[in-house]
Amino acid sequence: MVKPSMLRSLHSAATRGVSHLSRRGYASEPGPERKVAVLGAAGGIGQPLSLLMKLNPLVSSLSLYDIAGTPGVAADVSHINTRSKVVGYQGEEELGKALEGADVVIIPAGVPRKPGMTRDDLFNINAGIVKALCTAISKYCPHALVNMISNPVNSTVPIAAEVFKKAGTYDEKRLFGVTTLDVVRAKTFYAGKANVPVDGVNVPVVGGHAGITILPLFSQATPKANLDDDVIKALTKRTQDGGTEVVEAKAGKGSATLSMAYAGALFADACLKGLNGVPDVVECSFVQSTVTELPFFASKVRLGKNGVEEVLGLGPLSDFEKQGLESLKGELKSSIEKGIKFANQ
Repeated sequence: MVKPSMLRSLHSAATRGVSHLSRRGYASEPGPERKVAVLGAAGGIGQPLSLLMKLNPLVSSLSLYDIAGTPGVAADVSHINTRSKVVGYQGEEELGKALEGADVVIIPAGVPRKPGMTRDDLFNINAGIVKALCTAISKYCPHALVNMISNPVNSTVPIAAEVFKKAGTYDEKRLFGVTTLDVVRAKTFYAGKANVPVDGVNVPVVGGHAGITILPLFSQATPKANLDDDVIKALTKRTQDGGTEVVEAKAGKGSATLSMAYAGALFADACLKGLNGVPDVVECSFVQSTVTELPFFASKVRLGKNGVEEVLGLGPLSDFEKQGLESLKGELKSSIEKGIKFANQ
């Protein structure tokens, strides 16, 4: 039998949880009218991502698009009693309507990774999807902030850039590769080893968004913990292999959809805060690089009313991180060039 005192306790815990979410995640107060479009909204990432964006009070209009299945997702999400109005769009002929007037476009469209698949294996399918979607973005909402989730991000962001350049709409401040999941993983794994509360942890992750191109900077992690070199190496490897860990655990039945949706929602929220003039919004993202010789590189980025306000420097690196930085450059350069070549075929 459930006692009234137990119910009061549960209610109190739930209230604390909502307060915590407002403090650590989404903004708690609604801002100006903002339209967010999710392209690939009926997929494994798209559905939970659509749910999370519906919960965000900064979103006034939520536009859900996919080639099929979107009306059902939109109907389901629209019943949630939060600020945003939800409309679902289906099929290529409705893509323009989905995009018109969007402030932020999030792209989780494409096929997921399966066991034994590398991100490069995804390339031929997802590259074509991204090229088509970005062609439409350049036509219907050329000033939107574009959040690229579709893998391989190291190649799909350069594809998007080339498409926008050809259309005359490229603005390097408005194109982002979403690498937030690498940060989320690094924070979680570090907190576990350092035995500190995860909600107070920060770990920058730079480089790219696949394998060894993912470089968590544990030397800059806060709060500071004196972890052995072997532990740092193991944490780095686990962060780099986080996607594979999930793919294998799901035994061929999916990839990192839920954690990716969470990470994508966090980054979109940061973009919305920046657009709304919230000061000192800093996230890591794969953007046009000003801090390395590579065309694109994941760095800490200050977000503002025009997207990227400033790409921040890498800061002091440990010897292990310097070695990792040199090791990743060749692979990242090759992935970027692969995307550029595909876009210009």
